[in-house]
Amino acid sequence: MIAGPSGSGKSTLGHCLNGLIPFAYKGEIKGSLKIKDNETRDQDIFTLSKTIGTVLQDADGQFVGLTVGEDIAFSMENDLIPQPEMKERVHKVSRMVDMDRWLSSSPYELSGGQKQRTELAGVMIDDVDVLLFDEPLANLDPATGRQAIEIIHDIHEESRKTIIIIEHRLEDVLHRPVDRIIVLDEGRIIADMGPHELISSPILKKTGIREPLYVTALKYSGINVTPEIKPGHITTLSIDEKTKTAVTKWYESVDTDFQQKSNENILEMDGIFFSYDEGVEVLHDISIEIKQGEMLSLVGMNGAGKSTIAKLMCGFEKENKGRILYMGEDIAGKSIKERAEKIGYVMQNPNQMLSQPMIFDEVALGLKLRNIPEDETDRRVRKALDICGLLPFIKWPVSALSYGQKKRVTIASILALDPKLIILDEPTAGQDYKHYTEIMEFLRKINQSGVTVLMITHDMHLMLEYTPRSVVITDGRIICDKPASFVLTSNEVIEAANLKETSLFTLAQMVGIKDETSFVQRFIDFERQVEKK
Repeated sequence: MIAGPSGSGKSTLGHCLNGLIPFAYKGEIKGSLKIKDNETRDQDIFTLSKTIGTVLQDADGQFVGLTVGEDIAFSMENDLIPQPEMKERVHKVSRMVDMDRWLSSSPYELSGGQKQRTELAGVMIDDVDVLLFDEPLANLDPATGRQAIEIIHDIHEESRKTIIIIEHRLEDVLHRPVDRIIVLDEGRIIADMGPHELISSPILKKTGIREPLYVTALKYSGINVTPEIKPGHITTLSIDEKTKTAVTKWYESVDTDFQQKSNENILEMDGIFFSYDEGVEVLHDISIEIKQGEMLSLVGMNGAGKSTIAKLMCGFEKENKGRILYMGEDIAGKSIKERAEKIGYVMQNPNQMLSQPMIFDEVALGLKLRNIPEDETDRRVRKALDICGLLPFIKWPVSALSYGQKKRVTIASILALDPKLIILDEPTAGQDYKHYTEIMEFLRKINQSGVTVLMITHDMHLMLEYTPRSVVITDGRIICDKPASFVLTSNEVIEAANLKETSLFTLAQMVGIKDETSFVQRFIDFERQVEKK
């Protein structure tokens, strides 16, 4: 695994390995990089692609086929593989990544997670020596992310191929054993060690990488986390009687302050039905009440209908049946522009929102279209970019940014408009813990000032830390509307919605705490108390 904060050089190192540097991205190179004893600079990108296969973070940039099946088969077509063998291999790999039902679908009509799985299948179909994954979990729901790591692990076990994973989500990658973790910071390797050693060191905190939640809970309990207790994964963690007593004592000492918002509704969906195609219903009888000043999350498996709900709220799609009310008023007759005055929407894929070549112009566009004075536009653009950690890049072209940085530009462009309700589709995908925290703390700050925040997310950390209430959707239906601590400790909800129980749930069981939901809630409350101090 290669880890490190945004801008540390992780993706650049990946580009060196797969030949995008120097064959696509030019620059000055010194030193030696050999793959199978051959200098990469003496080869070409086609030759390298037969040795190292890459799953990109931005799935749209890797699709070439008109259908999922064609896209998976693309490299075999180039290698003149006989069609019967080609079909057999496509069906086998598509089943492994749970995409066999979508082989005739267009890749561009898939959800973010489905795109990622299609991309994974397209690389797995080739018999390369090295598999490079650039943030493979960024757009996947928790259970699918876990399955992706299991698939990668199984490939490694069966083929003994070299696997390199570039990823922010340390705890999720460590769902399966990892031999080494290389940590980059400011373009330099600052650590190269095993998971137990890294998690026991101060390096994660120093570089702004999120440590596993169960490790944080152990530290809150006064436990000294060392390699001897094998903290690299919750299943390898050694728990003795002293640890059980310390964690239980800490748990009992935490005061809970969970309170549900009781304000009037800012937005209400009442009996919403929707279908993209006649006869294929995507949403069934969706009813949600969102309170003024609330911060809540909308969670569920890829393709469940989460993004569709947001599109209906913003007017990008029109419901077949039911009502959407804003401050008690039916907004069926309101245009997209009129709704945008009140409801801001940050899409999952930043490339679908970006339209200006320069960063300043992109963030300022909405303000200019609303004839905001130039000096006020400049002030609000700078403030939004500062919050999103991008002020130093204010004069940069958008094309020079990483995927994660582009994501922050789109968030800044919406924040600059000062909406009353802001909907964010996967706001933290591709963000390191430092930028994740900066963005989320700002969203919490504007939420506390009265702005309502709805987040569509697969990030269970975000859900637990920042959204007291979670609405869970499966197959176009709401199956749960409860506190996040309940959602992530309910086996029934977790299984139905393709979620993943938090490692705090497992830790509570390991130390003998029967009320896992209460343990998770008290952890959240304690973290908030720590942050206030």
